[in-house]
Amino acid sequence: MPGMKQHTAQVRWERRTQNPLLALALLFALAYAVPIVAPDADRWVHRACSVTEWAVWGVFAVDYFVRLTLAPAKWLFIRSHPLDLLAVLLPLARPLRLLRLVSTLLLVGRRARMAPQITLTAYVGGAVVGLLMFGSLAVLEVERDAPEGNIRTLGDAVWWSFTTMTTVGYGDHSPTTGLGRVLAVGLMLSGIALLGVVTANIAAWFISRFERDDAEERRQTELLEALTREIKELRAEVGRLSAERTQPAEGAGAPPGVPPQAPSGHAVSSPTP
Repeated sequence: MPGMKQHTAQVRWERRTQNPLLALALLFALAYAVPIVAPDADRWVHRACSVTEWAVWGVFAVDYFVRLTLAPAKWLFIRSHPLDLLAVLLPLARPLRLLRLVSTLLLVGRRARMAPQITLTAYVGGAVVGLLMFGSLAVLEVERDAPEGNIRTLGDAVWWSFTTMTTVGYGDHSPTTGLGRVLAVGLMLSGIALLGVVTANIAAWFISRFERDDAEERRQTELLEALTREIKELRAEVGRLSAERTQPAEGAGAPPGVPPQAPSGHAVSSPTP
């Protein structure tokens, strides 16, 4: 029973922190994007964004250790949440700041497994959009100042992210640094996985809809067959009742006091007084 209590406390904690962590994830996204989109902004803007990133990371770290404390199986929790652990242990690696955002999105979306198909597709669709935008920001940050880089603007980065996630790869824009290529590999693998999930869930939704329509059609067919059987039974019952009412009427056709007539060719003898 202690394990059950701890598990219940962990689930309760995750449910309570889901919406606040989602809000913090959006705040972290804004703080991450502003210095990249507006590199010439005032120094206090960059400082405020940096403080916000560290503050949000601190909340993520506290949340991770609280969930680890409440988990009944500590090592199982660590093995099943690798991105959360990386986000806590690698805060100084600048490109890996994205892992802190990804871990929060995973924390919010863990309940999507038990959600209906449409809800799951919405979660994954949001993850695709987030991965696209933050992949663009990350590669722009890495490649903008590269000597041989050709991704210089946010538009170039977004276009590159689109072609990379969809594995089209036109080649007009591509990373030239080692870190940029690592980001490209991660974006390709993540994009293929997420887009595959979206496609699979849309197909599953259509299949489930067709199955519901088929079940409804089968139910209506069964109802029609049952009504047809009942109509046949009623017709048979009406015919039987009509036959029973016709037979007594034939035997009681002569009026009372009048002897029945003999068949033709036979005389009926009158009684002797």
